[in-house]
Amino acid sequence: MSDKRQNIINAQSDKLFTILNYIFLLICFLIVIFPLLNVVSQSLSSPRAVVSGEVWIWPVEPTLIAYKRILTSTDLLMGFYNSAFYTFFGTIINVTLTIMTAYPLSRKDFYGRQFIIAIFVFTMMFSGGMIPTYLLVRDLNMLDTRWAMIIPNALAVWNVMIARTFFQTTIPVDLYEAAELDGASDTKIITKIVLPLSTPVIAVLTLFYAVGHWNSYFSGLIYLNSKDLLPLQVVLRNILAHASVLEEMISAQTKEKTELLALVEVLKYAIIVFASIPVIILYPFIQKHFTKGIMIGSLKG
Repeated sequence: MSDKRQNIINAQSDKLFTILNYIFLLICFLIVIFPLLNVVSQSLSSPRAVVSGEVWIWPVEPTLIAYKRILTSTDLLMGFYNSAFYTFFGTIINVTLTIMTAYPLSRKDFYGRQFIIAIFVFTMMFSGGMIPTYLLVRDLNMLDTRWAMIIPNALAVWNVMIARTFFQTTIPVDLYEAAELDGASDTKIITKIVLPLSTPVIAVLTLFYAVGHWNSYFSGLIYLNSKDLLPLQVVLRNILAHASVLEEMISAQTKEKTELLALVEVLKYAIIVFASIPVIILYPFIQKHFTKGIMIGSLKG
């Protein structure tokens, strides 16, 4: 009877823990989802409703005026194109270099790999700094070019370590040996064996690099001068900075909120949503591989 009673107590404890867990997760969900809904609702509401503070979760007097202004802005569309360009080609280069670096480092028969890994890890703790990096980009004649947004960040050591660990823990050594006995070269092993079995970690690398490129702000700020090359985040920064100046000018000249000031407020929220759309679209396609890839790739190798 004591064992049965203990089992009942354990079952009740597990049930209580599950309930508390769901309550906690629900609270976390509400904390996260409310600001997101608020931003989207503000961007879809009329300027008058936004300025008067009537918008909370649902749009008030729904309108697409802010998005129409964004789609007619040549600066925003050019910034969107530039960020898409940097994200697409930059991610391809990033993932390619990461796999090419991680694969040999994952092979235990690769001579000197521990020394090379130590050098990579050293760069994670110590870097040349912003000024030496800027001087290097300048000496390579990459200032004010698209390459300045791609080449300096072409490889992330942390992602190399994730991919290396994934290869070590997921792909059996016997598979490599069997392929080599059949006469397969390293190139064929990568293309025919490693890549088909590495979909989860490739999804992780793609998401990490793509989000990094899309949100890239500082590199564009210090390396680019041409208006036609600026990424979306820098364009948004310039627009919001001008909007803040405009708000101060309007507030200084008139005490009541004008229609122009109200439109500026709505545009701020619409710009946030507009800049987040590509990442929101990308994530569902690789979400199913993301958790598996990050968990396996983070294990000790």
